[in-house]
Amino acid sequence: MLPREELLKGVENRDTVARVIDLADKAIKTWEVVFTDFLSPPELIEIQQVFSRLTEVDLIAWGGYPQAERKRIAIARSELPLDQSQVAIAAVDIAGNFLFDTATHRDFLGAMLGTGIVREKTGDIIVLGERGAQAILVPELVDFLQMNLKQVRSVTVKTQAIELSELKIREPKKKELTTVEASLRLDAIASAGFGMSRSKMVDLIDGGDVRVNWKEVSQASYQVKSGDLIAIRSKGRLEVGDVAITKKERYRVHLTRYI
Repeated sequence: MLPREELLKGVENRDTVARVIDLADKAIKTWEVVFTDFLSPPELIEIQQVFSRLTEVDLIAWGGYPQAERKRIAIARSELPLDQSQVAIAAVDIAGNFLFDTATHRDFLGAMLGTGIVREKTGDIIVLGERGAQAILVPELVDFLQMNLKQVRSVTVKTQAIELSELKIREPKKKELTTVEASLRLDAIASAGFGMSRSKMVDLIDGGDVRVNWKEVSQASYQVKSGDLIAIRSKGRLEVGDVAITKKERYRVHLTRYI
């Protein structure tokens, strides 16, 4: 048995991490590969940190494509081979004419959850504009969704299974830039990286639209550091690179923006 209480000390996503520890104990006992449901980025990061201390089990996370945010984890004894092809994941195409009634990620997710499935059973949703979307989910729900997902907003849709190779993934565009700032405050660095005013950035932070390393940050004065990932809903992501001190004791920060 794994040292459960020791592993749970100080974790934020306690219930989720506890469930994964239970699964890991099962993997050790049965010599089977076991799977979590889909996990959010903060949950994934914390689980990987907790399990990095252990030698008894190995983990591998996969969400259907390299840039996926939501992923399932496969867990096995460290003696067993483990690769992402073992992570059970499926995909569906949700096709309809959304030219006159545009649907967002939230609309597609809401329609899926409206059929009775729970969020933990679904991965990323890739919105394809006027022709619909593609969704990643656990394989055992594909038939159910094909039968029950018939409408998104006012649009009639046809839901059918597709191969993961058919996912229409758009590679993010990358822009490199350097800024010199008086501090490493979140509002200063993010406004420079996203090319918007400081006051607009403060509004986004106050409104709960800004996350650092997948966690919502509500303080504009939050201090970022090299390696941090700043995300703004619908505006992309910003990676904080090398930070250097100039002769005038300001911060020269290399940034990479993903659009």
